[in-house]
Amino acid sequence: MTKEEVLTKLKFEFELKGFSKHTKDEYYTKVKLFQDHFDKPATELGIEHIRQFLYYLTTEKRLASGSVNTYNSGLRFLYSYILDINLDIRKIPRHRKHRKLPAIFTQEELQSLFNACDNLRDKCILMTLYGAGLRLSEVAALKVSDIDSEKMQLFIRNAKGSKDRYAILSQANLDILRTYWKAYRPKEWLFYSRNNTGTHLTTKAVQNLFHKYATKAKINKNVTVHSIRHSFATHLLESGTDIFRIKQLLGHTDITATCFYLHLVKIESLNVKSPLDQMTELDKTNV
Repeated sequence: MTKEEVLTKLKFEFELKGFSKHTKDEYYTKVKLFQDHFDKPATELGIEHIRQFLYYLTTEKRLASGSVNTYNSGLRFLYSYILDINLDIRKIPRHRKHRKLPAIFTQEELQSLFNACDNLRDKCILMTLYGAGLRLSEVAALKVSDIDSEKMQLFIRNAKGSKDRYAILSQANLDILRTYWKAYRPKEWLFYSRNNTGTHLTTKAVQNLFHKYATKAKINKNVTVHSIRHSFATHLLESGTDIFRIKQLLGHTDITATCFYLHLVKIESLNVKSPLDQMTELDKTNV
């Protein structure tokens, strides 16, 4: 079997299992890079090659644990479902993920980001990301018909896990979306590509405009587009919104994913006293 034939069988299995586009793209890319690294089809490569490749990704490419684990998952799928080979997974363990606390925007920094925009479309994209707590792929693929101004919600189709959901639509977000629609008159997709391809904006284009305005706004934190979603959830928590409501708005399946944001809340916003201070106050009353 050639390298191309392996990839063709991979695509066939993707469709058979109904994988999401994101998963298909991730696994396809990982398998292709694995084969190209050794310049051989996977049928001529075994578990020692997988171990060498994962070691290379970790030590030379210095990829994050999450990224290495994605390669691991893609290769396990390849050998189990495409090549029908049972791997000794003890020899290709997953990395233990150390999740660092991400940088969070203050609302003042977000306002600076919006003010830095010199284009109505770009400002609308960034405000929609924050106003609804959307993922990068979700804002890029919004359709005009997804805006429900009566119920004040956005319909998010085929989100993470191939699930549909509804996101909140704020009044400020609706106002700028209306201004944007009057200026651009988008038809099917809300945010079209400027390359005149007739399709929606790419995720890469959203990343590029984000970094452009973050630099212009002189935001020196280590932030990404996804930091806007983190900020949405954290700011809701700090304002007293219930964690279960935030879970619903973010589209999380498991509440533990939402509880991560509890670690990002500022201590002063919790409005609580240390039990040591309570003991000290009690001691004073006994004097």
